[in-house]
Amino acid sequence: MPERAAGDRYAAVAIALHWLIALAIVLQIVLSTRMGGRPTPQGFAVTQLHKSIGVSILLLSLVRLGWRLMNPPPPMPAAMAGWEVALAKLTHVGFYVVMIAMPLTGWLMVSTSRIVLPTLLFGVVHWPDIPVVGGLAPGAKHLWHEIGEQGHGLIAKVIYVLLGLHVAGALKHQLFSKNEPVLAHMAPGAVPGRWWEPRLLVIALAFAGVVAFGEFFQPALPAMAALPPPPIAVEPPAPVAAPVTGAPTPAAAPAPPADTGEAVHWKVSPGSTLSFATVWSGAPVEGRFDRWTADIVFGAKALDKSKVTVTIDMGSAKTGDEQRDASLPSSDWFDSATHPKAVFTATRFTESGEGKYVAHGTLNLRGVTKPLDLPFDLKIDGPKATMSGRASLDRLAFGVGQGEFAGVDQIPAKVQVRVQLRATRD
Repeated sequence: MPERAAGDRYAAVAIALHWLIALAIVLQIVLSTRMGGRPTPQGFAVTQLHKSIGVSILLLSLVRLGWRLMNPPPPMPAAMAGWEVALAKLTHVGFYVVMIAMPLTGWLMVSTSRIVLPTLLFGVVHWPDIPVVGGLAPGAKHLWHEIGEQGHGLIAKVIYVLLGLHVAGALKHQLFSKNEPVLAHMAPGAVPGRWWEPRLLVIALAFAGVVAFGEFFQPALPAMAALPPPPIAVEPPAPVAAPVTGAPTPAAAPAPPADTGEAVHWKVSPGSTLSFATVWSGAPVEGRFDRWTADIVFGAKALDKSKVTVTIDMGSAKTGDEQRDASLPSSDWFDSATHPKAVFTATRFTESGEGKYVAHGTLNLRGVTKPLDLPFDLKIDGPKATMSGRASLDRLAFGVGQGEFAGVDQIPAKVQVRVQLRATRD
């Protein structure tokens, strides 16, 4: 059976939900003051925590509303004036509205954001976007985002008013009205009219602790890439037929011919990597592309006949943090929906030293083509080769980093690209 409220206080479940939601709202207010300014890893992490707490408030408020509908609250003190009773009821209704509407508008903002960022509740549980709105056309999506943003801001102002009225009313009845036990409804045992009420001190300390937590706590920053890159898919070797019993033993396969320096086709082997590195607010960020192919024709003594084409799936970028990685295909970064592939093509090579070369080519990224030189070291051992190359490119020249990410105060313009390649002659 539902727990009924005692004559002078709310039920224990209602009391627990009231204080938990109240503390969470105050924490949200404090966290919101840390979310402005340039996009830093610290701000990113605080925003993710803000979203997690917002969803928690939504769920707790729905539980609180359901409990309230099933369990009538204690009556207001008989000595309270009629206008005070009416204002108290209006404030309570207002709180239910904003406690549900505030996270809903935030959820709408996230679901219609130009940058796709998955919501992980406290970094663990996936929270989906609002169905339908995420798949709207850009114009409609922007409109709903504006509605959510404006509504979120308006409701925030209403919350300040309701909090002021609620706290002022509770203190008025506790400190100045000895025959109106209002605080005792949510703090059982509180004596109205007693200024040095211990429960008031506990409440004040709890909220002070939440404010300090919200001001100084730093959630875990986005993780760096830690997993080894997946191998590039290679064709499986052709099956070998079982030897026929009694048949003569076949002669050993001839040794592969020595490298003559002529231009030949090379096949990329598993374990090759294509990675990139940058800095975000002083913290290193390393990533890789999981899907890419390379068509290579190269000969150390036939540079004029050498050529290479590398095709990169821009939707396969990984940096080790799921929420950050989800933003990379967006229009602010790689815009992989419009430009799914980046292509580096080189048809001119020069030798810069023993085992050292430079591939002179072009990179097409986000629909922009720019010259790009790739210095690399090469070692050829019979039919096998290992290559290591590194280049620096200007992300802004290709339009990578739009809007609030176009500045270079948090993420520099220069990005380091590195290729570690193993190959075999076809």
